[in-house]
Amino acid sequence: MADGIRIAVDSIPVRQTPSPTATTSKRIPTLDGLRAVSIILVLLNHLVGTVYYPAILSPLGSFGNFGVRVFFVISGYLITSLLIKEDERTGSISLKNFYLRQVFRIFPAAYAYLLVLAVLNARYQILHRYDLLFAATYLTNFHLSRAWYVGHLWSLAVEEQFYMLWPMVLVFLGIRRGSRVALGTILLSPIARVASWFALPMMRERIGEMFFTIADPIAFGCLLAIQRRWLWLQRWYVAIMNSRWFFVVPIAALALRFTNQHPMTNFVIAQPLMNLGIMLTLDWCMSHASSPVGRFLDWKPIAFLGTLSYWLYLWQMPFLNPFSTAPWTCCRSTFA
Repeated sequence: MADGIRIAVDSIPVRQTPSPTATTSKRIPTLDGLRAVSIILVLLNHLVGTVYYPAILSPLGSFGNFGVRVFFVISGYLITSLLIKEDERTGSISLKNFYLRQVFRIFPAAYAYLLVLAVLNARYQILHRYDLLFAATYLTNFHLSRAWYVGHLWSLAVEEQFYMLWPMVLVFLGIRRGSRVALGTILLSPIARVASWFALPMMRERIGEMFFTIADPIAFGCLLAIQRRWLWLQRWYVAIMNSRWFFVVPIAALALRFTNQHPMTNFVIAQPLMNLGIMLTLDWCMSHASSPVGRFLDWKPIAFLGTLSYWLYLWQMPFLNPFSTAPWTCCRSTFA
């Protein structure tokens, strides 16, 4: 979610022949707005139970994980689009340049946050043992016992692990074979979740956080970036994208969030369908940027909020801890 979205992309005509056409624009329409919606869902999730959060809005707090999932699909799409454009422009993908870009985009803010936590921990003892080690090495998603202040870093760890692995897949296997890897990831991730449930009972709380159990939403984004042109040449896909009933897709994806009380159904059926719904909605928004929804997502205040999503996500936890009495916490639990 830290990656910029000012890259050259294909724009797709909305009600015309489903063939992407080139554009000189360096900004993907609506994606900043989608990021804004995602970070709002995450923040609402962490505000549930605090004195400043109206009880009537509590159901909205159920969609925090859904917001993170949207971030993952967007990240897969954006990173893959960047790499494909580089390959088309230069005939190759530079791993060195890619990793350097990620270091300068992600590391300064992330390690500044960890430094602040280290200073606060020396005074207030707010962290658990090894929290800083797991966070600094982007392995928080495998850390079973962790403090509130680093709990959200699991998603950043997932993205960093994706940044490390995916470019190498495209470099060594190529774009076409990369799409097969993405498809294989989508098919194998439900199996990985079920296998982890039975083989690693002590890690059940981390199913959906460990990389191999949550790689599929990112893979959906990667697959969309690779196959988007082909998809828009298929009549059935254009019919879906231009259907007046398309609004059912995001609603159904949101509704599937409530299957988490049934782990096997959630692991095998609900999560893949949710990811698919998010992927389709992402493409719909990009290709319908002139629609009322698209204009709202591109509205300057919303888009600006989206550009701040990485920083908001990174720094939210110290201020939204409902059970803390620390002086920097602006929220208090209604149950405290």
